Amino acid sequence: MTSGLVLIDKPQGWTSHDVVAKLRKIAGTRRVGHAGTLDPMATGLLLIGINSATKLLTFLVGEDKTYLATIRLGAATVTDDKESEFTSIAEAEIVQSITKAQLEQVLVSLRGEIQQVPSSVSAIKVDGQRAYAKVRSGDEVKLAARSVTIAKFEIIGEPKHVQEGNNTFLDVEVVVDCSSGTYIRALARDLGSALAVGGHLTALRRTRIGSYLVDQAQSLETLSTETLSVLDISEAAKQQFHTRKLSEQDVVDLRHGKRLKALGEGAEPFAGVDSTGQLIAMLTVSGKDVKSLVVFNTGDQND
Repeated sequence: MTSGLVLIDKPQGWTSHDVVAKLRKIAGTRRVGHAGTLDPMATGLLLIGINSATKLLTFLVGEDKTYLATIRLGAATVTDDKESEFTSIAEAEIVQSITKAQLEQVLVSLRGEIQQVPSSVSAIKVDGQRAYAKVRSGDEVKLAARSVTIAKFEIIGEPKHVQEGNNTFLDVEVVVDCSSGTYIRALARDLGSALAVGGHLTALRRTRIGSYLVDQAQSLETLSTETLSVLDISEAAKQQFHTRKLSEQDVVDLRHGKRLKALGEGAEPFAGVDSTGQLIAMLTVSGKDVKSLVVFNTGDQND
């Protein structure tokens, strides 16, 4: 099995760990990992590293992402999504009075660099335990705000009123471009809070991680050893990262732990490739030098 990335379109109901477990069986190796989890409720792009490409995942986790989401206004929930009970429900008249202009005005305040309090059911560790585990055991969890960047937070189409029993909700479909570490369910919560009606997520789909698109992804349901398509590790690196062409001596030096002279490099980290286009190392600038973050040995391309 070659080393590389597998782009999966994760179906609803699967955990990221479930996907990794299935890929281990299909690829016939335990050297499988993913770059950024998706909740079971969510669908869309999941990057899976096979063999030595697991070393690339560290550099992919922090890439910007794009999501399509449906935010339901009119009720808040424990988990900020539809997977838990309501903690508050707004009066129907208030929900019905919300205009698209009001929504747009609040969205402005949720764009750019903002301080976001992660959802209490996130995977962030509190006193050595995952926040979601503490919440499910009945503990109250208060997480510190963190800086995230929302490059785009826009409404798609027209918001729609939904009637469920005696309750009236407003469903708003949105597209979000954001930095790594952003919680879309927290955006839903904060949008609802700003409008004083409560809000939570009812659907989430990730369509992009860095330069990788869900359109490139394979369906998990039909995946098998025969149909598995792996994006070669070198091609995967060149798709996402700026590259520097290395001389034969550069390759030797990097594999002996030496540094190279900086040549006005681009965005960091960047990929060092040899004359044949094979990935040799992931690199970064250190002072006037370039140093390796990870070096791929000769056998790493197919192991």
